[in-house]
Amino acid sequence: MKIAFRQIRKNRLYAVINISGLTLGIASCLLIGVYILHEFSYDRFHTNARRIVRVTMDYNAGDAATKVATTGTKVGPQFKRAFPEIEAYARTFKYTRVVTYEHNVFEESNFLYADAPFFSMFSFPLTSGDPITVLDAPDKIVITEPIAKKYFGNENAVGKIIKVGTKDFIVSGVAKSPPDNSQIQFDFVASFNALGASKTEKWTEANYITYLLLQPTTDILQLANKVSEYMKKVSKEELNLSGENYFTYHLEPLTSVHLRSALDGFEPNGSITYIYILSVVGILILLIAAVNYTNLATAQSASRTGEIGIRKVLGAIRFQVFRQFILESWITTMIALLISLIAAYFLLPFFNRLSGKEISAGALVQPQTLIMLLMIGGLVSIAAGAYPAVVLSNFRIINILRSGFSFTSKGNQLRKSLIVLQFVISVFLIISTIVVVQQLSYIRNKDLGYDKEHILVLPLDGTMDAGFQNLKQAMLNEPGVKNVTAAYEEPVDIGWGDGISKKSEDQQGVTVNAIPVDKDFIRTMGIKILAGSDYTDADVKAMDRSNGEQNLKFTFMLNETAVKALGWTPAEAIGKTIYKGREGIVKAVVKDFHFKSFHNPISPLVIFLDEKMAQEIFVKIDGKNIPATIQGLGKIWRDRVQHRPFEYHFLDEDYARLYKNEVRTAGIFTTFSSLAILLACLGLFALTAYSIVQRTKEIGIRKILGANIPSIISLLSRDFLLLVVIGIVIAAPIAWYATHKWLQDFSYRIKIEWWVFVVAGIGCLLIALVTISFQAIKAALANPVKSLRSE
Repeated sequence: MKIAFRQIRKNRLYAVINISGLTLGIASCLLIGVYILHEFSYDRFHTNARRIVRVTMDYNAGDAATKVATTGTKVGPQFKRAFPEIEAYARTFKYTRVVTYEHNVFEESNFLYADAPFFSMFSFPLTSGDPITVLDAPDKIVITEPIAKKYFGNENAVGKIIKVGTKDFIVSGVAKSPPDNSQIQFDFVASFNALGASKTEKWTEANYITYLLLQPTTDILQLANKVSEYMKKVSKEELNLSGENYFTYHLEPLTSVHLRSALDGFEPNGSITYIYILSVVGILILLIAAVNYTNLATAQSASRTGEIGIRKVLGAIRFQVFRQFILESWITTMIALLISLIAAYFLLPFFNRLSGKEISAGALVQPQTLIMLLMIGGLVSIAAGAYPAVVLSNFRIINILRSGFSFTSKGNQLRKSLIVLQFVISVFLIISTIVVVQQLSYIRNKDLGYDKEHILVLPLDGTMDAGFQNLKQAMLNEPGVKNVTAAYEEPVDIGWGDGISKKSEDQQGVTVNAIPVDKDFIRTMGIKILAGSDYTDADVKAMDRSNGEQNLKFTFMLNETAVKALGWTPAEAIGKTIYKGREGIVKAVVKDFHFKSFHNPISPLVIFLDEKMAQEIFVKIDGKNIPATIQGLGKIWRDRVQHRPFEYHFLDEDYARLYKNEVRTAGIFTTFSSLAILLACLGLFALTAYSIVQRTKEIGIRKILGANIPSIISLLSRDFLLLVVIGIVIAAPIAWYATHKWLQDFSYRIKIEWWVFVVAGIGCLLIALVTISFQAIKAALANPVKSLRSE
């Protein structure tokens, strides 16, 4: 150990480079590892995690299969009656509610309704209340500790009465806040029986996420097969489906939903693909750091001829020499390991912003993290130190005494191969980063078919229905407001599933998404009408329910894709009768617009006039003086909507949330690509420096014989740059294949251009040239006489 530390002191530059490189590599790997452990831990903290499944719906209305994570209200109770394997069920429904206590009014977005078994199924600890009874009555509600503090201060919350909308609830329990690694997040959990929908059981009208608690010995696959057979009977006898139409349910293990399900629940899922990508990135970064160490260790070994010779003369066997160099590798790695743990602690807040997570510093000292860290340290010390140790311990003393220590051509080839590997990894990450950033830029800048900019989104509820038109007119009178409208949901992600047909008895219809809207929706959103005309006051009057439901006259707008699916052109569709539950006339055909993320192709869409079903208000402002406009809207809101606070957000923020995973990926790739290049250049810098030291005498002689500075720089740079070029050539096809596969997940995507590879290659080459030139120029400018004397 004394000799090991003596070597570190003697070769400070290379020791610093080795330790810095390993620190960066291990710290990066550690942060990525903690993130991956966090992702895999989702929902595993529940005691019954392995026994809980989520039910998803799969149906075909005649033209295409549709899969959603929601179900009707009948699934839970009927499945419990039909299958003895099911112990309990919990239907859940989440949406924003206005909560009032005394004179305090808050709009709460994290409000959940759930069946009575919710707290006995899931392990959300209660600090007050009995898990079995806290939701067993329609007027019971559970709140979290932060909410109890917010509403009641230091008073006991249990037994207090709060108003949700217009209904009174009694606080029956207080729960701890759900952990970050839970899909189900809530501030309030009210009894599901408080919802009107709980009074009837329906297979359809799928708005609820249903969880089932299975008996301990239940085989999920066998139960799923039973459900499939059961739903075939239901489809035929209850739903009267025929032909290729079907209606069924699937079971997803709770612990698989976050990373392996294609269907989002209460929050966007993670992605196992991105976990694999991150794992590869972490390993590649660590590999570059280990390669640096190996390269420098083998290069430095030539200066230890005397030490190895003396050890062998004094009787050291091969294993003892091997052990010495492995120990040195282990010491260097352990120093880097300790520093990397400290670095990870300080870098964690930055990494949390990058990954969008809230991983605590405590995660760095969890047993599994420390075990992972020690495993990384052990692997790196062996992987990086084994080759130099084997080579050095294998040399015969007679060869050292005759000709001194020199590496064979195999050793030089290995070092060159490792440099190539470093730049293969670096170029691969650079190209991948460019493609990911390009795709995100494409998503941000592509014409969506509607205008999402400068649109405020406000809530609309049943209490406001009667006065909505007056509120709308007051908002239109506000300076800076261009248009106001309302709809059932936001056009960035329309989830309402439905079906239309040409005839009322036609079961082979078209599966569509649908959105009920206010009269001015098309104009406010800037959607283009291809045929027909926009809604008018006459259309609104025709939908006046005061004349009786039977006298309503429905009119529909279809997008291009829906019209094509029905076999019409836009012009032919105008005036045609279609059926969507009820008969209606096609009033207009609108140009296709993106109402889902770019992962999904544009599907058939129906827009229909029904202001009573609207739940969101959209206010289009001119963007000239946004603060003043918002202030004016706030005053109007507080004057006219006194039962809920003025809380808004912008439509483009919700659009951006659709691509949260992709934005994270781009940020992570950009960061770690930069780290990869930095590490590769660090190694190249050290190897260049060492090579120049070894060639000091040669450079001095060349200068004396008339060599100029450019020729010496060229001589020293040529071999290294050739290795970088080889790395670029190898990395390009690998990067193309990987990014091409990633882009296939998008229905709308960029084309990978040739110039991406040229830019990445030239950029990498220039960075390498600058790195090499720094040392090469220093050597070329050195006094040759001094070089020859001191060499």
